[in-house]
Amino acid sequence: MTHQGIRRLALPSLILLATAVAQVPAAHAQDKRTALKGGWKDAEVANWNMEVVGHIDRAPGFFDEKNIGSILLANSDMAFQGNTLVVGNFTGFQIYDVSNRTAPRLRTAVMCPGGQGDVSVYGNLLFMSVEMPNGRVDCGSQNITKAADRFLGVRIFDISNIDSPKQIAAVQTCRGSHTHTLVTDPNDRANIYVYVSGTSGVRPAAELAGCSGGAPDANPNTALFRIEVIRVPLAAPQDARVIASPRIFANAQTGAIAGLWQGGAHGEGTQSTSQTNQCHDITAYPEIGLAAGACSGNGILLDIRNPADPVRVAEVMDPNFAYWHSATFNNDGTKVIFTDEWGGGTSARCRESDPKLWGADAIYTLDSLHKLTPAGFYKLPAAQSDAENCVAHNGSLIPVPGRDIMAQAWYQGGISIFDFTDPANVREIAYFDRGPVAGSLQLAGFWSSYWYNGYLYGTEIARGVDIFKLTSSEWLTQNEIDAASLVQNTELNPQHQVRMKWPTSYSVAKSYVDQLARSASVGPKVAEEIMEDLDEAQKGNAQVRQRELEQATEKVAKIVGGTHSAAD
Repeated sequence: MTHQGIRRLALPSLILLATAVAQVPAAHAQDKRTALKGGWKDAEVANWNMEVVGHIDRAPGFFDEKNIGSILLANSDMAFQGNTLVVGNFTGFQIYDVSNRTAPRLRTAVMCPGGQGDVSVYGNLLFMSVEMPNGRVDCGSQNITKAADRFLGVRIFDISNIDSPKQIAAVQTCRGSHTHTLVTDPNDRANIYVYVSGTSGVRPAAELAGCSGGAPDANPNTALFRIEVIRVPLAAPQDARVIASPRIFANAQTGAIAGLWQGGAHGEGTQSTSQTNQCHDITAYPEIGLAAGACSGNGILLDIRNPADPVRVAEVMDPNFAYWHSATFNNDGTKVIFTDEWGGGTSARCRESDPKLWGADAIYTLDSLHKLTPAGFYKLPAAQSDAENCVAHNGSLIPVPGRDIMAQAWYQGGISIFDFTDPANVREIAYFDRGPVAGSLQLAGFWSSYWYNGYLYGTEIARGVDIFKLTSSEWLTQNEIDAASLVQNTELNPQHQVRMKWPTSYSVAKSYVDQLARSASVGPKVAEEIMEDLDEAQKGNAQVRQRELEQATEKVAKIVGGTHSAAD
């Protein structure tokens, strides 16, 4: 590689990653997911340690029974607020009341074509990404006859009346908005910021002033090789506007704006990786002052302490990646998972014959100096058929204290839940999958899978939304599930992480004991004694319960610190 600032994986790192993958269970003929019968609403199902408790069909007008795989009617991402679920769609968005998870209720559906339709919510505001050329400023479906009617960028709706959303702003951008990221600033309560990731072609200046494309050596003002930052004044959101277009891919030494991977293959047996001139997803974690960008040809790390001026502080690349798609931090900010959307999400990429390092997750450790070090890989272990589009896609953490667990969507590969606490020994611990939506390859499957306030939600492109609960197993106890359910949020948005915090509780204490027993850090006798102490403590009055809980917690801490041996 000739470009400065790019950290290529050395041979020892590749050996490490290959070893990590080898320790993930391989697909095998006995796996129930490998030969499921297909169908739109009657496909065969395979599930392990999780089960469906509720389902939501796409709203009327958001599907076509004669063309169930139409991209123009596909469900996309989700956002949550209280007991409200917002589901994006390439033709608008749907809002559901999920206070009863077993019987969700449609509140309203807003037709507003323009794809991709990814959504976020903040207070009384709803944000929606638009990048397809059929998007109109007025949300209409009629043909566009003049440039002033076209809209590509981020729409903002007032949802103070959840049953009647009103568009109050539409911020135009040169490449539209494939996805967007809400960024909060603890030092700026008056504004919220939106990072816009545009992946389409550049619009002509005749349609939007200031837009131009081309290579940077011929056009230093090109709309490629940058993102847009929108500032939204919360007191006047209708005044939202682009305030910056940071060149986050620039060469740190020379300032050349095309400073990262230039695109192409890395050698025999490697992927052909896209050029880094855009980001697909940028996941912000404001509480640690960082964002992780999955940016076509590179994974990058941004300092976002000043949200209006994000600064790249690290970058990595991987010859196994075709297109860096999304990113997720673990809760303490010491690991980052990057995903590779090999095949663009529309291809069958989880077949038995497909490379196990392609279309997968790369796990990096992150230190206090912003150094990203490759630590492991994970790919869906069950082979899928030629009729199922499948590759790594969107997911979120499941807040089990003491562990790093992620639920991830794999399109028609279903949902896979895996533990990456030890990134070199990733283990799948639960899954849900359906057979193909049709006998031949059609777009379908889970777009996203997010944990929210005790339940797991999966937005399915062609079938709607599923709501799941986890069931206990040797890999995830009921105490751990109960502890995860204690983490309650008022909002949850894609690409915006908040720190998960657990209250002092018996289920949290018991979950740690379960983990000590599972790892054989303590013997069965010690684990049983602690559980008995906790059970006895729960019978006392409030003061006794608190004292006993603190004593049990102290005992567990001593065990973790090495006071007891595994044989005790």
